[in-house]
Amino acid sequence: MAKGNSAPTKASKQEKQVIEALSNLLADSYTLYLKTHNYHWNVSGPMFTTLHTLFETQYTELALAVDEIAERIRSIGAPAPGSYAQFSELTKLKEAIGVPPAIEMVEQLVHDQVLVTQSARKVVAAEPPRSVGQGGRPKSADAQRGKAERRPECPSASG
Repeated sequence: MAKGNSAPTKASKQEKQVIEALSNLLADSYTLYLKTHNYHWNVSGPMFTTLHTLFETQYTELALAVDEIAERIRSIGAPAPGSYAQFSELTKLKEAIGVPPAIEMVEQLVHDQVLVTQSARKVVAAEPPRSVGQGGRPKSADAQRGKAERRPECPSASG
């Protein structure tokens, strides 16, 4: 089990795996939310308006996604991680330090979108068959993975 979150004692092995995968996805998604919001506030240069708007769209989508992921963890019966300390233990993403140039912001966000997509795929792999959605894929991670793969600056996430 990942640090920062404890599964209910009565949870099955598979439920614990789902909770761990969802907790990692939540931490990755929340870290990406913070980084994207930071870049929204601090982007500058000739692409300011375009990137400012794009980053706002993305952090808004991520805010909705983290809520959905946390509620999925709660629906299994485990507490959702919700502190910076827990997220920093669970995430694979690196925190944004300073204010990089706009192109570097985009490059970092592309990289992080790929990592979030990988986390979503781990949830898909861990979900039990009874919670699958359309096409045989789990509902909780499928929506988040699809959103990450469709984001304009993340062309390689689908591969």
